[in-house]
Amino acid sequence: MRTKIIAILLALCTLFLLSSCLPGDGKNTVDRPANFLTGIWHGWIAPISLIVSIFNGKIRIYEVNNTGWWYDAGFYMAVISGFGGLAVSRRKRRREE
Repeated sequence: MRTKIIAILLALCTLFLLSSCLPGDGKNTVDRPANFLTGIWHGWIAPISLIVSIFNGKIRIYEVNNTGWWYDAGFYMAVISGFGGLAVSRRKRRREE
């Protein structure tokens, strides 16, 4: 029972930390646009951004105020590596069974 409570609290804390830097939260402006590393972060948390954007109209999956090509490169690298990596690990597990 205690282990379940700790696991739930840990999951909630992790979700809170991941959602603290969502695209469209006002941290990035025209004067301080999102950069390559921010693009990587936004790509990794894109599924969380999608869910939060359903309930909060200000949050987006993609930061509008960005540096352009570099932000796009980081964002797409993270999305492709994150979701593509999951598919590869699933294939390996199925082959081993």
